[in-house]
Amino acid sequence: MSADMAGQLATKICATAFEDFPDATVHKAKLHILDTLGVAIAGSASGETRMTMAALGLGEGQGRAPVWGSSVRADARTAAFVNGVSAHAFELDDSGGCDHSGAVVLPAALAVLGEIARPVSGRELLRSVLLGYEVGRRVLEAAGGYESHNDLGWHSTGTCGPFAAAAAAGMLLEFDARKMASALGTACSYAGGTWAFIQNGSPAKKLHPGRAAEGGVIAACLAAQGFQGPDAVFEPTVWGSFFATFCAGKAHASALVSDFGDNWRLNRCSIKPYATCRGTHSAIDAIDLISSRHGLSVSDIASVEADMSRFQFGMCGGKVIQSRPQAQMSLPYAIAARLRYGKVFLAELEATAWSDPTVADWLDRIAVRVDAAMKDEDEPSITVVTMDGQRHQATVEFPLGGPLNPLSDAQLVAKYTDLAGAVLPAAKVVAIRALVLDLDSCADARKLLPLLQGPG
Repeated sequence: MSADMAGQLATKICATAFEDFPDATVHKAKLHILDTLGVAIAGSASGETRMTMAALGLGEGQGRAPVWGSSVRADARTAAFVNGVSAHAFELDDSGGCDHSGAVVLPAALAVLGEIARPVSGRELLRSVLLGYEVGRRVLEAAGGYESHNDLGWHSTGTCGPFAAAAAAGMLLEFDARKMASALGTACSYAGGTWAFIQNGSPAKKLHPGRAAEGGVIAACLAAQGFQGPDAVFEPTVWGSFFATFCAGKAHASALVSDFGDNWRLNRCSIKPYATCRGTHSAIDAIDLISSRHGLSVSDIASVEADMSRFQFGMCGGKVIQSRPQAQMSLPYAIAARLRYGKVFLAELEATAWSDPTVADWLDRIAVRVDAAMKDEDEPSITVVTMDGQRHQATVEFPLGGPLNPLSDAQLVAKYTDLAGAVLPAAKVVAIRALVLDLDSCADARKLLPLLQGPG
C-alpha cells in the first residue's frame, strides 16, 4: 500500500470532472441540496440554532457568508458551523453518507462560495457537493463502516464529516492534488464527536455536523494559504493517523480509493420522510404495512413488540422521553407518535406531543427487546398484537426515503416547500427551488446566497 493514501485520494478527487457523474446522480444531488436547504432554513428557527448564534455573539454585517434563514452574514467558518447546526436541528436531514452528509457538505460549500470573487458555475458547485459526499462516505467505509465505527462511541458525522467538508471546499477553491491532500490531512485535526449525548437527551448531536463543516472550511482555507497538513493521516498503522486512532484496528484504508467513480456514494443516501433518527423509520413503515395489510385501525391494536439488534437498541431503543432529542432518537416514541397522531413530523416532536398521556400509554404498551441473533445493521422486527390476540409481524428492509424506496420528486419538493416556507417568504422559496433544480445550467451559483437570507 502506498505511504500516502491521502495523496491517492486527493488525486482521484481532483481528477473528477462534472461530466463523470451520470445524469441520474446529478439529479439526485440537486434533490439532496434542495432538501438540505429546506430542513436547514426551518432549523434556523430551532432553539439549538438560536443558542448557537447567541453564544457566538452573531449580529448584523459581520461577513459575506449568509446564516440561512436570518438577516445575519458571518465569516465562512462561522456560517458553516451555524448552518450545519440548523440543518441537523430537527433530525430531518439526509442520511447514509458520513452519516449526515448534507448537513456537513452543503454548509461548507456555500460558506466558501460566499468568499469567492469569480463567478462559480452551478456545475462546479454540484461537483464539489458530490465529491464531498463521496469522500465522507468513503472515509466512513474505510473506518470499518457505520455500525462498527459508531459502536466504538464515535458519531461518524463528526469524525468523518470534516474530510467531506474539506473536499467540497477544496474543489470550489480549485485545489490541485497537493493542496487537496494537505486539506484532508488538516481536516483530521477537527474530527470528533461521540454518542455521549444519547445518555441524557442532550442536543449536543446537533453541533457535530456544524463543527465538521466548520473544520473542513478551516482546513481548506489553511491549505489555500500554503499550510501543510499531515500526509500520513490515512495510514492505518501509523501512530496518530485517523484510522489508527479512531478505528480500533477495524480500518480498511483501501476503501478510500478502490473503484473510485464506479458507484457514486450519494446514490446510496436517503432523504427522510420522518423527523426522527433514520434507525426508527423501518418501524414506522412496518406499523403502516401491518395496518394496511390486515385492515387494522389504531383501536384494534393492543400492543407492539419491537425486536432490535444490540447496536440499534443502544442507539434508539430508549423509552424515556423528556426532551425533543430523546424523542428524535427513540424507536418506541416514533411508533407511539405514529399511532397517536398518524404522522411523525415536526409537530409530533414538540413537548406538547411527547407529554400527551395517550403517548405515555402507547409507550407502556410497546415492548422493546434485543435479539442477539440480529446483525448490527438489521432492521427491527415489528409485531402488532391485536385486541383479540392475533399477532402480525413485519420487517421493512427498505424504509421509505431510501435509495431502494425513494420519495417521489413531488414529495421531496413538497417537503422542501413546507419547511422553507415556515421561515422565508413564498417568492424566495420558489426562487431557491427553481435555481437548485436547474443548477447544472446556472452560470453563477453565487446567486443562491442572498435568497437564503431571512427577515431577521
